Amino acid sequence: MVRGALTALVTPMQADGAVDYAAFARLIEHQVKGGASGVIPAGTTGESPTLSHDEHRRVVAQCVEIVAGRFPVMAGAGSNSTSEAVDMARHAHSVGADSVLVVVPYYNKPTQEGLYRHFMTVADATPLPLYLYCIPGRSIVDISPETMGRLAQHPNIVGTKDATANMARPISVRRAVGKPFNQLSGDDNSTLAFMAAGGDGCISVTSNVVPDLCSQMFAAWDEGRLADAIALQDRLTPLHDALFTESNPGPVKYALSRIGLCNATLRLPLVEPQESTKRIVDAALRSLELID
Repeated sequence: MVRGALTALVTPMQADGAVDYAAFARLIEHQVKGGASGVIPAGTTGESPTLSHDEHRRVVAQCVEIVAGRFPVMAGAGSNSTSEAVDMARHAHSVGADSVLVVVPYYNKPTQEGLYRHFMTVADATPLPLYLYCIPGRSIVDISPETMGRLAQHPNIVGTKDATANMARPISVRRAVGKPFNQLSGDDNSTLAFMAAGGDGCISVTSNVVPDLCSQMFAAWDEGRLADAIALQDRLTPLHDALFTESNPGPVKYALSRIGLCNATLRLPLVEPQESTKRIVDAALRSLELID
């Protein structure tokens, strides 16, 4: 059972748009030093829809190599093509990833039966633990708790990343699944409320920037120091808000550029954040004493 703050890693890029593998290595070491509970390379925060297949494979493989067993690597393996998701999951297994994160197929708008068959096909293709990624704001459709209950009968389907910001969701999923099921929030702002409803942790965007503060918040929660956990949540909230002022990962890449971990380059159709957004991000970073 994974607990704590796992980081949905950005994919750093050079000014010409090429993947910056040296900066990627620095970012991973920043996560290790900050006490993250794990990392997710080549997910949607990592701009996976714009990575070539070769780039996707190299990002996952390099992440596994650099982490070297220091914490779990949950490889992004999502696609709106089931066969492509199968290939990604098999590659993740071949290079030593610990699990895979598979997003609800976007754009296709599959039915619940289509979702069931999609995830079961990927789960059948690899022995790795599989996490169901629910983010209806980007995929349009969502996995119903009933479908999740069906999927959880597969021995490889072990949990979910839930970005619905529905605080009743951990309860309804737990009731539908009827057995231990690893529930991770995909919404930084509501993580403690998610934990209070029975969640186990968070797959975080904010922890790209401050893995130390995010991990400290979860440690306080797990140790029963609720006032400390809430104080850390309140301290982090301006940064949570700032990083979603525009589409992720534009603001978080800008924030990382401001603290010297990578530059802010994005691939089209994403573009550099507006100046007003940059000012909001800068103010949040100053509130945490990360920049002058």
